[in-house]
Amino acid sequence: MSTTGSVTVKLSQGIATVSFFHPQSNSLPGALLYQLADEIAAAGKNPEARVIVLKSEGEKTFCAGASFDELIAIKDIAAGKKFFSGFAAVINAMRLAPKFVIVRVQGKAVGGGVGIACAGDYTFATTAASVKLSELAVGIGPFVVGPAVERKTGTAAFSQMTINATEWHSAEWAREKGMYMQVLPDAAQLDAAVEELAVKLSASNPEAMRMLKKIMWHETEHWDHLLGDRAEMSGKLVLSEFTVDAINKFKSKA
Repeated sequence: MSTTGSVTVKLSQGIATVSFFHPQSNSLPGALLYQLADEIAAAGKNPEARVIVLKSEGEKTFCAGASFDELIAIKDIAAGKKFFSGFAAVINAMRLAPKFVIVRVQGKAVGGGVGIACAGDYTFATTAASVKLSELAVGIGPFVVGPAVERKTGTAAFSQMTINATEWHSAEWAREKGMYMQVLPDAAQLDAAVEELAVKLSASNPEAMRMLKKIMWHETEHWDHLLGDRAEMSGKLVLSEFTVDAINKFKSKA
């Protein structure tokens, strides 16, 4: 089970930048997921942070989703639910933070990475940031990230990605569906756009932003329980012979 990787936080002029990294295409093992959720929650509570920027390190993949090494090591429902609850914790931390969360997507997003991109209040991407919900292809489904994706893209786009689980969708497609707010040509222009908005928000009224955030996430108050139930669905399916075989086949191709 891979436990390497890191989460770092930098606070400067009211901007809390939370960065995550994993050597396997920024895939996310459970320990990293819970650490990421904790740091987002801490930034939300820090009075010196007025806006949160969430990003991954590296030039290519934004986030490859769940760690296959950890998925294949799950041996019981409780462990499966705990692992998938890590993605629930990250999404809920982003949802509950009383500050806007800007997400920087520099490259491809898969599975849980799509969920993180959709849970942002304002998500920037490059033209290289294509997206895919690959869960069905390995015998599970995008249960935990589904509410965040469907909230941003609508049921039709979410269904399209979920059912055609091996198809990549372009960054422009994702922008048209509401997942990305802006798509930039390269990482330099991406960083400039992220910084410009973050600086503007850091100078905005914190109470107004808190109230706006609450309105924007209206009717998601039940997500604490909903995403936990969804994590249990994935936790059960990941134990199936079908899923174990599918994940091993994916790993052998990687």
